[in-house]
Amino acid sequence: MISYLRGKIISIHAHTLVVFTQGGVGYELSMQTDKLAHLSSGDLCSLHTYMRVGENILELFGFETREEKSFFELLISVNGVGPKTALNIMGLGSLDRIRQAIARQDIAYLTQVSGIGKKTAERMVVELKSKVGKLASDAQQEVVGDKLGDVVDALTSMGYSKEEAREVVQNIEVGEMKMEEILKMVLRTMKK
Repeated sequence: MISYLRGKIISIHAHTLVVFTQGGVGYELSMQTDKLAHLSSGDLCSLHTYMRVGENILELFGFETREEKSFFELLISVNGVGPKTALNIMGLGSLDRIRQAIARQDIAYLTQVSGIGKKTAERMVVELKSKVGKLASDAQQEVVGDKLGDVVDALTSMGYSKEEAREVVQNIEVGEMKMEEILKMVLRTMKK
């Protein structure tokens, strides 16, 4: 079983790269496309790998950290989630954000991935909610932080300074309000 590779990147394609090791062997690995974007041919790399052995297939999947590999293995343990779909899920955002989406049962977020329908997303939530290690309250705090961050970004795009925008939003009680509602409330406050 190949679980770790170190070598020189000799080529990068849309979803794969080839790593040439000191042993004189080139290994093709599938990776998240956003991770591939940060790599270049000629770079030295060290990757944790997951090896999939099938009846007519032998595939390697590469990960920058052991945590990414473990999360990938957790995702593919769900019936209906294959390795390529798991990589696409991991491309949704940070591992914490994906864990929190599972913890808060955010089916809409999970179905943004091509190949993940509502039933598969629901199955992921049921099977992984207790395994992701995040409490729903932590996820809710992250959602509130994301909403307020989006409001700050919207205000800065309207010409307000980042400091001014942060100062206004820091004392707001968000509750169940949507980002648009928060922004309208903040704009009313700033006009006074």
